[in-house]
This record gives sequence, structure tokens and C-alpha cells, in this order.
Amino acid sequence: MIDTTSSENQIHTVSSFGELISTPFEGMVNVLCWERELEGDFSEIIESTVKTSNITVLDELSLGALELTEQGNLARNILLDDLRILKGHGAAPVLNIINHYERDDFFFSTDVYSFHVDRSPIPTDTFLCTYHGATSEIVPNNQAEQKVLIPEIRAELKKLYQGPDEGFEAFLTEYFFDLHYQAKPDAQIISLGQQHIWRLAIDHPESKVLPCLHRAPKENLGEPRLLLIC
Repeated sequence: MIDTTSSENQIHTVSSFGELISTPFEGMVNVLCWERELEGDFSEIIESTVKTSNITVLDELSLGALELTEQGNLARNILLDDLRILKGHGAAPVLNIINHYERDDFFFSTDVYSFHVDRSPIPTDTFLCTYHGATSEIVPNNQAEQKVLIPEIRAELKKLYQGPDEGFEAFLTEYFFDLHYQAKPDAQIISLGQQHIWRLAIDHPESKVLPCLHRAPKENLGEPRLLLIC
């Protein structure tokens, strides 16, 4: 079961993909979870794949070419089914084996390990599922602060900007600085767990709820992640 005690009614769980895509975000709910328990050995998918970089993309052809045991084949069929249903919904899912993401060297973190929101000019959502390895994390909106509002960060950004005051907010948006958040010291970070498919609200013009603050976790040493995201 998903522990939602610290989510302050942010998370709503469903029992099917149909419910996942048809249930509206409303009120404080900006995260939906299709809670599942899956069979199969997803670590075998990782072990059987030739890794080409820090992030290796798996498609249907490369999945189909893997020589797997019965448990590995169960995992492969689930991955293929998840790719299929998301594509059928009109999404563009990507299945990645992740050793680690690149870190930035900016004076404050703006990479995917930083709590952030996704933004789109059109109505859409973020879907993700961690099948193996460290799992994605979220934090309730009222337990984090937008980094560009933190005085010392804002002051440094103004030095970087060096333009007229009326253009500063547009500068923050243009370079995506406004997407990043810092968890408060007493924030209760929520792990999304393995196997469940999550639908996260993002920042778009027609959204009726706050976007979900989420981040990539620090990977477990020697244990790549198997992540589906779109």
C-alpha cells in the first residue's frame, strides 16, 4: 500500500489504467497512482541489456531481442504492455536504464535531482513508473519554497540577469529557474515506490490544481534504475 499519511490528501489511488487517465485532478489532489503488485524479475532486464551510456534507452525491439528466463520474460511482457497502453493514450513513453543523470554546476541545483515542476503550453500530464532501483520522490506543495523566492538565490540571479527590473520575471521563466523548489527543513518527502504508474499534474494554462513537485532520487550504489517516463 502507498503511504499517503504525509501527502495531505495530495495523492489519490486508483485500480486501473482507465481510472488513472479519466480521474480529474481537483482540490489538493495533483497526484494519481495506479497501485499495482507485479510479477517478474525486472533486474534481469537491466542485467541482460548492454548499457551504452549513463542512460540507456530500451525500445520494443531491444526488449524483444533479450534472452530471458521465465521471470525475466514476465517482466518484459509487463514493460511492453505499459508502453502499449501509454502510447494508446497518445503519450510518448520512454523506458530508461539509469546509472545516473548529469549534475549541473550552477550555484543552485537546477537538475532533475532538484524538486521541480514540469511545464507545458498545452494540457498534458507526466506519467512515470520505477520498476527497479531507487524511486522518484515528491513533496507536498506547502512543504517547499520556490528557489527563485529565496533571498540569497534571487539576489545572485539578479546579478546574473543585469537587465531592467520589468524583465526579470520573464528571464526566470525563459531559463526555467522558476521551475525549481527547495524542500523546507521539516518537509516529509514521499517515495513513489516501485511498480506503480503515477500521473503527476504539471504547470499548463488550463490546470485547475498546483503542479506536482517531484525529483529523481539519488541512485543506490551499483543498482541502476529502470524507469518509464513520459
